[in-house]
Order: sequence, then structure tokens, then C-alpha cells
Amino acid sequence: MKSINARLFALLLVATSLVWFLGMAWIYSGSRQELERVLDSRLEEATRMVNSLVDSADLNVTNGVSGVRVPNRSTAPLSGSTDFRLACQVWSIDGRLVGKSSDAPSTQLTHVSSGYSNQEINGTKWRVYAREDRERGIRVLVGDNIEHRERLVRELIWGLAGPGIVVLGVLSALIWIAIREGLSPLRRLARVLKRRDANELEPIDIGRTPSEIRPVVDALNGLFKRVVVAREHERSVTAFAAHELRTPLAGLRTQVQVALAAADAPTRDNALRNALISVDKTTRLARQLLALAQVDAADKQAPQEWIDAGARLRTICDDLRTKENPAPAAIDEGLFGCMMRVNPDAFHAAVRNLTENAIQHGGDSGPVRWFLMRSETAALLTLDDNGPGIPDDEIGVVTKRFFRGRHKSVLGSGLGLSIAETALENDGLWLKLENRLPDPGLRAQIVIDAQRVSLPRDERRSYPQANATVVAAGE
Repeated sequence: MKSINARLFALLLVATSLVWFLGMAWIYSGSRQELERVLDSRLEEATRMVNSLVDSADLNVTNGVSGVRVPNRSTAPLSGSTDFRLACQVWSIDGRLVGKSSDAPSTQLTHVSSGYSNQEINGTKWRVYAREDRERGIRVLVGDNIEHRERLVRELIWGLAGPGIVVLGVLSALIWIAIREGLSPLRRLARVLKRRDANELEPIDIGRTPSEIRPVVDALNGLFKRVVVAREHERSVTAFAAHELRTPLAGLRTQVQVALAAADAPTRDNALRNALISVDKTTRLARQLLALAQVDAADKQAPQEWIDAGARLRTICDDLRTKENPAPAAIDEGLFGCMMRVNPDAFHAAVRNLTENAIQHGGDSGPVRWFLMRSETAALLTLDDNGPGIPDDEIGVVTKRFFRGRHKSVLGSGLGLSIAETALENDGLWLKLENRLPDPGLRAQIVIDAQRVSLPRDERRSYPQANATVVAAGE
């Protein structure tokens, strides 16, 4: 069933009906036993009454009964609609019929000398009570037609079932009303949500709600809050991206115009070089925006693979190689054969942007270097450069998107470190940045759990030890 109302109503109605019918069965069983007991007592009482009438009469077993009147029924009928007659017989002990009521058959009701018994005579079933008086030489038999008893039980049950069916119908209506009233907060919530448009993200207020509905309302309000934050974030990214793209495009147009208008070769060449710088900056910004969109949309449960860290770093450095910079980064030999279980796409995006950032800020001060540091609980894939580093007041905010500090580069856009951090967090890793004191430059470290790193056995002792506080922070 798709409707909660119908589902709850069906479940409660089935449960209520089951309990009700079990109760009716219990009442039927108890009432039947009690009715049987009352009717048996009636038989016994009628037998005593007939026996007392025989005692008061002038009885001659040989010549019959003189002055004995055997009653046709009990003193009062048990039903107002049906006259339940009792069959009475008086037999001599030697087996001769002395007297009987008009409703009694001529055949002996029972051969049991005394007590209760069930007999069938000419297709009619009887419940009989026998009382034997050896002193007078007679047996008094009083029988009750079992069919009449069954009819009386049926009348009793139908008398109970009629009101029971009415009560069950009323109870069903009350259950339905109670369910409708109990689920009314959900209907109010549905109406409120249905009236909202896509831009209405204010918290929901439907008044007083039960404790079971409150978590749903709170969860929806939390979702709306996260959507608002995400929307503002997208708007800010779009605004920053438009601004960052506008600047190099405007510069590119200006340089091209200068080159076209230049009369001498040196001016034209200089304008073309500046135009090439603007093209490179625009290209890098567009590529980083695409990478940012990819890491934002990436599944945090993306599959992980074992990769060779050195081989992957070599591939990235080959992609970054240019005529002006044929060796963009040095890779420590200990990284080759070092296996890491990571998401390949996230790892590639993070390492590429960290390497580009180090190259851009390192300038001509020397090549950047990738190497591995380790401890008992983690491994740190480390990148060192010889640039100016990051001022202490900026190191906590440098990974914010489009943030460019005091030591910004010409081609930078403020996205590289943000992309790296987001990609690593999606893969369950952590990025740590610190200045290389007292040496110049910045150290970027990717903290990886030791269980996700497999080091070559013959080179375990060749890796430098990581600072224990750094590892603890990564954990």
C-alpha cells in the first residue's frame, strides 16, 4: 500500500478484528460450557422433581402407576421464543416402562443406571440424566433434545455477535479518525513544501509537531541551509571565475592590439610574449575551474586502487615539462615501487596542482622535490620548494578558493591549493602546509594512513622519519 493512512488502518483493523474474534471465541467457549452446566443442572433438578412426585403417589410397579403425573416440561421455559420440552420416563428396574411424558419416546432413553449420558434414539440425540431408586424398584430418566440445546447456544452467540459487529464497525471508524488526526502534521508539512518554489529555502515552520515528525522537519531545515550555503558558494565561484577570466582576456586583447599597431619588431615581440602569458593564464584558469568542478562532484566513496607513487609522479611531471622547464620536479628514487591505495583521479588532481603551485612560486630558486617521510602510523608524501613560503597569518586561509596572498605569482589564480585539499579530503587523505624553517620555501605534505601504503622491503630504512606531531595531526 502506498498510503500510510490505509496501511495503518489495515494493520490496526486486522489486529483489532483478530483480538475481537479471539475474544468472541473465548466467550463462546465459556458461555457454551456454562450453558451446558446450567442445562445439566436443569435435568438433574427435573429428575428429582419427578422422583418426588412418584414418592408421593400410590405406586404399584406390577399394575403401573396410580395418581402419578409425569410433567411434560420444567417449571419454566429457558427461552421466550422456543418451548424446550423435557422428556421424562419412569422404568422399573426389571425393564418395564411405568410412565412417560407425552414428548418422551417409547424406547428407553438410556441404559445407564444413574448419572449423565448421551444417547441417540431414532435419529434424535438426547442428553439424559438417570436416577435409580432400588428401594422402590424404579429408574427415573429425564432427557433433553441436544438439537434444542444447540439452537439455544446459537441464539446466545448471535445475541453476542450482533452487538459485537456493531461495536467493531464503530471501532473501525474511530481508528480511521485517530489515524487521520495523528498523521495531520505530515499533511501540513506536505502542503507547506508543495507551496514553495525553488528559491524559497527559509526554515519550515508548521507549528507544534509531534516528536516523531520533528526530526524530519529539522532534517529538511538542515538540508535547506546546506543548499543555501552551496548556492552562495557557487555564486561566489562564478563571480570570482568571471573576474579572473576577464583580466587575462582584457590583457590579451590589449597586447594583440599593441602587436598589430607596433611599427618595430621589438615592441611587437614583447606584446606577443605578454599575449602568450595571458593565454597561458587563461588556459590554466579554465583547466583549474574544470578540475574544481570535477572534485566537487566526485563521489567520496569512489573506488581506490594500488598505484606506484613514483611512476604516477613521473607521469605528472612529464605533462608539466616545457622547453623553458624541462625538469619541473625531482622525484626521490625511494618513491618508485612505493605502492599507495588511493583514488587515482583524486590523487592525480592533488599532486598536479601541488606541483604546479610549487613551480610557480619557486621561480628560478631551484627545482622542487618529491620524497617520502614515514612513521609507524602514517606516511607523508612530501613536496619541498625553495620559494618565499607563506606568511604565518595566511597559512590558515591559503586553501580558500581564489585566495591569493602577498606572494602571489603572475599565472596564479588562487585555486591550486584549494583543488588539492578538496581532492585529498574526498579520498580520506589530508593536506598539511608548513614553512621550511629555517630553510626558505614551503613544504606540502599529503598524510596517508600506513595501512594504505606498501613500502619496498629492502628500502624501509631509507625513508626519513616524520615528526610525530605532524602524523598525529593527520590522524
